[in-house]
Amino acid sequence: MPNITYISHTGESRTVTADAGVSVMQAAVRNGVPGIVADCGGECQCATCHVYVDEKFLGLLKPAEEDEDAMLTLTASERKPNSRLSCQIAITDKLDGLIVTTPEIQQ
Repeated sequence: MPNITYISHTGESRTVTADAGVSVMQAAVRNGVPGIVADCGGECQCATCHVYVDEKFLGLLKPAEEDEDAMLTLTASERKPNSRLSCQIAITDKLDGLIVTTPEIQQ
């Protein structure tokens, strides 16, 4: 089972083990990780699961689809080149060790 590390905007780190196939957002919510609001429950409709993906993992992710890209324009915190919605990142074994940072504001 892959390990995902969530780093808060203040630098606090929390690593959780997640099943392959669930989203980075689902793993955060199931494990009580702060900083992931997930108001829409993973439907790519609210942008409250915005994260910054560690640069070394970006090439392992599928590119953002049009709906995710549109939602990323609505994030409460600055959109960066490594911004993604965690509900759209499916955990796979190759993402073991994935590091994401939560922004200061989600809503």
